[in-house]
Amino acid sequence: MRSLLLLTLALPLWSQEPKILIIGDSISIGYTPFVTAALQGKATVVHNEGNAAHTRNGVAKIDEWLGDTKWNIIHFNFGLHDLKIMEDGKHQVPLEEYAENLHAIIQRLKQTKAKLIWAATTPVPPGKISPLRQPADVPKFNAVAARMMQLEKIPINDLFSADQSGQLPANVHYTPAGYQALAQQVLKQVLKVLPQ
Repeated sequence: MRSLLLLTLALPLWSQEPKILIIGDSISIGYTPFVTAALQGKATVVHNEGNAAHTRNGVAKIDEWLGDTKWNIIHFNFGLHDLKIMEDGKHQVPLEEYAENLHAIIQRLKQTKAKLIWAATTPVPPGKISPLRQPADVPKFNAVAARMMQLEKIPINDLFSADQSGQLPANVHYTPAGYQALAQQVLKQVLKVLPQ
């Protein structure tokens, strides 16, 4: 009994804190450090390794990203890479397949028993975007995802409607201040379900 108590005391502090997994593309990579800093001492925040990219990649790697950790909250997004337009003029992942892949990812995430939060895909600004994306495609992909989240009763973090003043011109990415603004939106949603 004494040895078990000593082992428990020896565990690093982060192991006792609620654990938050953020899954997403480079946009989420940009705001994760701000979320991590804001929750220091309250929760351990981890981003999936690398860029989550499109839903095909998500289906293939979701088990690897989840690992053996018991996550309390999972904040996730896919979309910007799915709607990327390839050389053949088609989306990297067609809308119908996007829905199928997203459904498969959600079913796997639900098995973790973590609180799930879906992040709506951020806008594609007008202008010559490289790689090619069309601004009008984002609401279409977001609408498909939103219907699915409503059916699954998963709250939606509407990053599409968040303050976009920090988005770079003709670029899907953001300034540091822009990422910080997105992080504030993420924090609002996370704090609603963060265990005390």
